[in-house]
Amino acid sequence: MLIDRCAIEPDFYVRDMLTWALIRNDASAVAERLLTELGSDVTQARAQALHTLSKLGHPDTWPAITSALLQDEDDEVARAAWRTAAGLVPSGGEADLAETLSTQFNRGDREVQLSLSRAFAALGEGATAVVERATTDSDTGVRAHALATEILMQDPDEAFDAAIAEARRVVALRDSPVVKD
Repeated sequence: MLIDRCAIEPDFYVRDMLTWALIRNDASAVAERLLTELGSDVTQARAQALHTLSKLGHPDTWPAITSALLQDEDDEVARAAWRTAAGLVPSGGEADLAETLSTQFNRGDREVQLSLSRAFAALGEGATAVVERATTDSDTGVRAHALATEILMQDPDEAFDAAIAEARRVVALRDSPVVKD
């Protein structure tokens, strides 16, 4: 009943309270029911199920966090999948997850990009090589987002807006032709 309501409740705060209520029940039973929501045609159902799974932190749910969810066309579903995956990824799986997440560089608006950068930061050292490689991508937006992510990974307290502005400046300078006297 609570999970069904999560799929249709328009108020974020009410959905958050529903999640709070769900995580106070048997984790295995709730997780099992949430997993069915991941295949829903309703984007809010998928996003809220992922959000609740991230709060449960039940390691057995990791296999359900698929590439399709991580690359979902709906930004809210993808963002929830990134957070959930970064929290549930088994030790040693960080680099593989980072590879999948790297396909999402330069996606969406500031909030979407910040969410992705935070997911990379949560992966830590396991994502470093993937992010570093993306800083040399042929797409300037990807390079800037990867550079901002690198800054955030080195200093999580760094403001994202400052990091992305600095990264864009660096990319622009690298791309500008050298003028000789």
